[in-house]
Amino acid sequence: MAAVFIHLSDIHFGQEKDGGLVFINDDAKKRLLDDAAAEIAKLGTTASGVIVTGDIAYAAKYEEYAKAGEWLDRLAQRIGCSRLDIQMVPGNHDIDRDAITPVAKFHLDAVREQGDKMLDMLLDDEGQREALYQRFAAYRDFSGGYGCDLDVGGVYSADVAVAVAPGRTVRFVRLNSALICSRKDDEGKLILGARQRVFEAIDGEEMVVLVHHPLNWLQDSDEAARYFKARARVIISGHEHFPSLDIKAVEEGCDLLMLAAGATAPDDIDEKYTYKYNILTFDWDEAADALAVTINPRTWNFEMKRFERDDRFLEGKSERNVLGSPYFSRAPRTAAPIQGIVDEPPHVRPVANPVTGSKEVDLSMPDDIRLVRLRFFRDLPEERRRRILVELEAIPADLTDRLDHTIEQRFFAKLVAQGRVGELSAATNAAILEQKQGDAE
Repeated sequence: MAAVFIHLSDIHFGQEKDGGLVFINDDAKKRLLDDAAAEIAKLGTTASGVIVTGDIAYAAKYEEYAKAGEWLDRLAQRIGCSRLDIQMVPGNHDIDRDAITPVAKFHLDAVREQGDKMLDMLLDDEGQREALYQRFAAYRDFSGGYGCDLDVGGVYSADVAVAVAPGRTVRFVRLNSALICSRKDDEGKLILGARQRVFEAIDGEEMVVLVHHPLNWLQDSDEAARYFKARARVIISGHEHFPSLDIKAVEEGCDLLMLAAGATAPDDIDEKYTYKYNILTFDWDEAADALAVTINPRTWNFEMKRFERDDRFLEGKSERNVLGSPYFSRAPRTAAPIQGIVDEPPHVRPVANPVTGSKEVDLSMPDDIRLVRLRFFRDLPEERRRRILVELEAIPADLTDRLDHTIEQRFFAKLVAQGRVGELSAATNAAILEQKQGDAE
């Protein structure tokens, strides 16, 4: 029941400043699709999903996410997973710097100076909280379409889990390390905040933390590290554009694997930085009753203009790493599958945040409704979504107040509850077609 994921980071859609670089980066992204499909085929399976550890866009604009969505759809199709099985966290390039007002900058600077106390004060005030998250407007629409909503209460988001054996589950925990990112960010000055640092461990589950910034970028890194080493088994990050792997023995029977990703599309291509991504396999080591993580690092061959195995990265490192997994060992083993029956590749399933009990995704929402939500929030700009809500009489035509992302989600859910998914789907498809026709003219 091995679960295989394509791991991307720092894709930076929209970073190109000239036409030539657009062609070069687009070619590398096409070659990545080919390479990922070929490597997954070698495993004789299909992928369970895609992980993106931040910086999907470059300037956090709708147009950049539109291109990212089209490319991610192609990737999902090539590796055999649903486009709904894509999970992500925001990076510093996923905030709109144009939305940082002088007041917002003042508050961000205050959080850097005063830490948790100031951050908690902003998060507890509804108006200040929404102003804090306004910088993520385009990202919130994009990620919300996938069900990877930002928790505006400042709490971590636990979105999906995947079973790797009977009674043995891997839970993915998403953190927002870009929460107080501003126009310029210095190493060691960012903060997760107490609400993200504290997450619940569950017997039978080992947690994989997804975060954009490595710990050294956080001023609360020491306290965060204490929770991570006690309750998580894997930390996957991006941001620094150069890959690294470190496995720490926390205590007997407990390890922590920290994987920093190279950039899928770095700012510049040189001897150190080039196109990179990973293929990660999570499975259960029966003998050790432990989580095993296999890393297939992929890097760009400059001479042959293609991806290949990154042997330099793996030099002196193990491809398959069996980690001391205390939360697996604390849960009883359940009956093994019947011999001779081959299980299908495991797929991710939505889960609720065990701390808050909130459901970032509706656990009962069928895939067809999730697909409508994906197209509505990801593929349509705000003005077209608003027009649909007016046409379906979810909101009055003369409403002048701006609809923030949370309110839009509520109106969408209300229409679903009224049994109007067909109308929503038809209106969304028509708006997307109209938009494409307009772009072609």
